[in-house]
Amino acid sequence: MLTDFGTISAALAIVWVMLIVSKYLRWRLAVLARLFIPGSVIAGFILMFAGPEVAGAIFDGETRFGSLVPEGVYGIWRELPALLINVVFAGLFLGKIIPGPGQIWRRAGPVIAYGQAIAWGQYVVGIGLVVLLLTPFYATPPVAGALIEISFEGGHGTAAGLGPTFEHVDFAAGTDLALGLATIGLVGSVLIGLVLINWAARRGLVDPSGIRAPTPELHPDPPADTTEQLANRPATTDAAQPIDPMSLHLGLFALAIAIGWGLHRLLILLEESTWGGEGGTTVLAYLPLFPLAMLGGVAVQIVVSRYIGMGLVDRALVNRISGAALDILIVAALATLSLSAIHENLGPFVWLALGGIAWNVFALLVLAPRMLGPDWFAQGIPHFGQAMGMTVSGLMLFRIADPENRSGGLENFGYKQLFFAPIVGGGLFTAAAMPLIFAFGPWPVLILTSLLLAIWIRVGYRLALKDAAASAELGEGPV
Repeated sequence: MLTDFGTISAALAIVWVMLIVSKYLRWRLAVLARLFIPGSVIAGFILMFAGPEVAGAIFDGETRFGSLVPEGVYGIWRELPALLINVVFAGLFLGKIIPGPGQIWRRAGPVIAYGQAIAWGQYVVGIGLVVLLLTPFYATPPVAGALIEISFEGGHGTAAGLGPTFEHVDFAAGTDLALGLATIGLVGSVLIGLVLINWAARRGLVDPSGIRAPTPELHPDPPADTTEQLANRPATTDAAQPIDPMSLHLGLFALAIAIGWGLHRLLILLEESTWGGEGGTTVLAYLPLFPLAMLGGVAVQIVVSRYIGMGLVDRALVNRISGAALDILIVAALATLSLSAIHENLGPFVWLALGGIAWNVFALLVLAPRMLGPDWFAQGIPHFGQAMGMTVSGLMLFRIADPENRSGGLENFGYKQLFFAPIVGGGLFTAAAMPLIFAFGPWPVLILTSLLLAIWIRVGYRLALKDAAASAELGEGPV
């Protein structure tokens, strides 16, 4: 238990100071902003390189970062990711209007199918590499087949949050490998994405005159409030507020996590009383809390929107709370990253990185033209960025390729998340993949994910043909 409050304060203070330092570095070093490297990643790598495994090794123990920062701080940093990932996922849907499934499907069906195909394909490639190459030649545990989807689709937050699950399935080095792969994917999403956008411009797939230089400013300034809006805005003085907005929103986060915890306990009890009892197969006991906290957030949002009113939840404040938790999570995870674990598994690490990159490029250049219609590149590039690095990488690449949103890809990308996030990219299957492989072996999961990949490709292809036929009937172009 974390009971040394002085050590806890020191651990958090170091993280926040390094975030300030990273902000300064992004301001002074333009290349960091152009590559859209988040400040939390910069701060985490500074602490990692200044730590015992790098600086300490260089100075051969004479000047070790561990002597400047108490060992207890490292212990707290190792605990933070598994705790804070619950906060991040609890807020995914708080304050959001959740449209009906039919409305989402009619608007963004092909994009949903394409995004699902990318995710399930990452499992197929990862597990395929493991069973055919990595286990026979490197003795890599079969659960490593889930690393590509965890790291590329899930990102640093998911990779760090699954640390306890890696330990439960006897693959402790997996956390470090996943964080390393997430970093490769993040940097690759920008560098490879920019190369692909310039290739598309030369081919006439995007308007070269509209391409913008990379910029970290992904969201335009919100429009100024009208007088009527200002008049209708609730007062924020202490006298007018029965509870401070921050306290209220933290309470909503806590409620979402509590609901998720309750679901988690119910699932474990169900498993113990059925197939998991008396030496049976155990899967749900290894399921982490954060995807269920996300479902708890959905439940809270449904109740609030239906019985209280959307005005209770401030989405901007929810983003601030989630963003702060994610920043601390990433810094702490990278600060405790074990480079020796990556070095000891360098062969599998390289193969998984190359396999993930190759699949994502293949999906954009081969699947997208057949699933997303005439504007396939502009529609597909944000999903490439997300599948390689994180959502914000995809948004940045989309703004470069289609700054005026002529393809409508921005709205489709947002709609897709409602079908996507609960399942993969950090959702329920992402959390359950390693326990499933651990319990049943890689081949059943490979067959399942291959079947799902084929289904989503088929669905996307049929939707594309249907849209093309509808456009032809309206005289908008040939089938």
